[in-house]
Amino acid sequence: MARKKLKTSSKPAALPFEQPIEDVRNRLKELESLAGKTAHDLTEEIAFYQERLTTLTQEVYGGLTAWNRVQVARHPNRPLTTDFIQYLFTDFVELHGDGLYGDDPAMVTGFATLEGRRLLLVAQRKGRDVKERLRCHFGSSHPEGYRKALSKMRLAERLQLPIVCLINTPGAYPGVGAEERGQARAIAENIHEMFGIQVPIVVVVIGEGGSGGALGIAIGDRVGMMENAWYSVISPEGCASILWHSADGKEEAAEALKLTANPMHDLGLVDQVIPEPVGGAHAHPKEAMRAVAEQIDLWLTELEKLPMDALLEARYQKFRTIASAGSLVTSP
Repeated sequence: MARKKLKTSSKPAALPFEQPIEDVRNRLKELESLAGKTAHDLTEEIAFYQERLTTLTQEVYGGLTAWNRVQVARHPNRPLTTDFIQYLFTDFVELHGDGLYGDDPAMVTGFATLEGRRLLLVAQRKGRDVKERLRCHFGSSHPEGYRKALSKMRLAERLQLPIVCLINTPGAYPGVGAEERGQARAIAENIHEMFGIQVPIVVVVIGEGGSGGALGIAIGDRVGMMENAWYSVISPEGCASILWHSADGKEEAAEALKLTANPMHDLGLVDQVIPEPVGGAHAHPKEAMRAVAEQIDLWLTELEKLPMDALLEARYQKFRTIASAGSLVTSP
């Protein structure tokens, strides 16, 4: 598999809670730069700051709050769908259009190869720079995006190819035009029809999993979340704005919503939490994406051994059980 250089923001952005880590990292860089310009031996000082950086990163990331993880999920250097396609998937051939209205750049579909297995990739695309983000509506799909996804899933079914869905959206596009073109209906039809798609379906939340925008491609035989992703009916800011008429309560809302990976797994809403390197996927993108690829490959190998009638029945029962598990979430 080809290894390519990932495109990220020109300057890594430190989140507020990461600032102590960034201060130590900057000091370490200064010492390493100075070591090449002076006759003084700075080996001990460099070793001290290297150890301090490792220890501090473990301490900070070992105590993240729910809101901190939401911030990590939104980090500008977090691996996006385009990075997964560039680094993990080979022979990618993008498929465009819904056959009714047009093509939605916020939803990408195409044939690809992962670990030697040909499959259909369905994923939400946010964009890296401002121009690309505007073109992709910041990852918020229009109804034509969901119709495109379902159309290509049916094609994969005819070709007997497994389906991999990568979720990363703050929610479906909320504009008037999207509603006029059937946004709610398109999402509902996807949810209904995915239960009957007769090939294995694997879903991974790689960043944000907002509301129906995520659910429109989230019905799978296996559902996973990256460690610092979030998955919820509403964002913390949206929840706080409804309850307290201000986004200032977003931290409290994030805790109450139980939207991060470990609580979601404990409630039975996802099957697996995919670990990220200490420091987050934005600090070690290739390692994080490799962990996702390994989990997808493991799941597909397992699912391909199941008879189709058993696969479909298990998929149906899985989401019937989720309804009762989700009712245990405490309202803020």
